[in-house]
Amino acid sequence: MNNKVVKQNPAPQSESFSELLEQLAKDSAAVVHDEIELVIQRSREMVKSALSGVLLIMTGALISFAGFMSLCAALIIGLTSYMSPVIAALITGVALAVVGVALAIIGYRQLKK
Repeated sequence: MNNKVVKQNPAPQSESFSELLEQLAKDSAAVVHDEIELVIQRSREMVKSALSGVLLIMTGALISFAGFMSLCAALIIGLTSYMSPVIAALITGVALAVVGVALAIIGYRQLKK
């Protein structure tokens, strides 16, 4: 029987341990840099989305305010059937001011807690 043992030389080590550590450090730095870039990109997207939402809220609030003012004008016009326009406007203004002050006081007390 032919029992020849062929010795194979292990593949020569192409890189030293220090070169491997250097490559690992470079790769790790690249990964960290890429992660930071992703976080920055995501933050920018969130700011754009939030800005869009704030603009929609402001537009809605402005339109709602215009509607509220129209209702106040309608109330004043309706009250002119019963009293002079000046008195109707004063009564509407005072009633709204009282409601506004009451809401502000309630809100202040809740914040104080």
